[in-house]
Amino acid sequence: MAPDALTRQAGAHFDPDPPARLGIAVSGGGDSMALLHMLSDWAGEAGVRLSVATVDHGLRAESAEEATGVARAAARLGHDHTTLTWRERPPGNLQDAARRARYALLADWARQRGLSDIALGHTRDDLAETLLMRLSRKAGVDGLAGMAPEFDRDGARFHRPLLFAGRADLRQWLRDRGVDWVDDPSNDDPAYLRSRARHALRDLSPLGIDAAGLAQTARHMAEARDTLRAVTAEIFGAIGRTEAGDVILDFAGLARTPDGIQRRVLRGAIGWIAGGDYGPRETALDHARAALAGQGAATLGGVLMRIRGDELRLTREYAAVAGCTATPGAIWDGRWLLRASDGAPGGVGDTTGMAIRALGPAGLRQCPTWRAAGIPRETVLAAPAVWCENVVIAAPLAGLGTAWRAVLAKNRDDFTAYLLSH
Repeated sequence: MAPDALTRQAGAHFDPDPPARLGIAVSGGGDSMALLHMLSDWAGEAGVRLSVATVDHGLRAESAEEATGVARAAARLGHDHTTLTWRERPPGNLQDAARRARYALLADWARQRGLSDIALGHTRDDLAETLLMRLSRKAGVDGLAGMAPEFDRDGARFHRPLLFAGRADLRQWLRDRGVDWVDDPSNDDPAYLRSRARHALRDLSPLGIDAAGLAQTARHMAEARDTLRAVTAEIFGAIGRTEAGDVILDFAGLARTPDGIQRRVLRGAIGWIAGGDYGPRETALDHARAALAGQGAATLGGVLMRIRGDELRLTREYAAVAGCTATPGAIWDGRWLLRASDGAPGGVGDTTGMAIRALGPAGLRQCPTWRAAGIPRETVLAAPAVWCENVVIAAPLAGLGTAWRAVLAKNRDDFTAYLLSH
């Protein structure tokens, strides 16, 4: 079928250089089924090969059959399909845990299939509902900027090519083509905040507050956010630097900047060092700033902040990584890679029995020359090291093991770039 106007607009998201292979997350609902069929029409002309995945959270009895229905639809369109199952039930917010698991499962599936990009079926209505939800949480400019058209998570690049489209328009598009979809009853369950936001949006329409208008507001807030990010990055360039994965700031220079920029620099540094989906809230940041002014030190979000002389140094807190492990060649703590000196990932020779762990006090005692690097003890304690049982094979930041080097992973190697995108 030749691409129509909606299909062309969805495909235009990937211009001018679409990926050769693209993953699509399809639940079986109207939005993702429209995405599947639109991108299938577009991919033929664009020369893009599609793969389809459905995440079965196992939260409803019908979910397995719905995944099977998506598999049949994908097969009819000529695309391979994989069902990804999630069976964990951690305590706490189940919806948030399911969302995190969904992204992690999709990213892992993409890596296994050699895909770097995944398309999601979020729409203009999702964007508007998200804006209302964030208003209820007293969000600032960043939160009210809405949903990003594309973003990186868990090592994959996710795309939202349908943010221009309304939910009703997509369902009419499916009806016109005789394509079925399933409706998840939890979407109307008032126990969930998103469902309440969806109903509130309907109630607000008589006031002229609708999905299209809120989407435009989100675009305005995104422009303001991007401006603030650029200013923050420029100020950091004047007052800060990075070293050994730490962020170092001229404390007096930071204090001269407006409060909002101070928070952005500190929140950005904490996110760059510790990762995580969400940065610390304004109240927590202000408590940390007060502690710095009073005691010269504070911890927040797994990051230690300490003033030495004229400088404020932010480093990973050892307690936050004491139990973090990875195999040689894998990313440790979400940002560090230990590589052989020739640049090959993994180790030197046989790495059987080896693991990447934080150096810690026990490891530091095996590095008698660690002070020669001039890196503070707190930084070295939380730095990655290659262990074989209780023996440190290499600790590059502590000067042990010249055959190894520690490098920051691609998404965490440039703090200025991080400020511009977070």
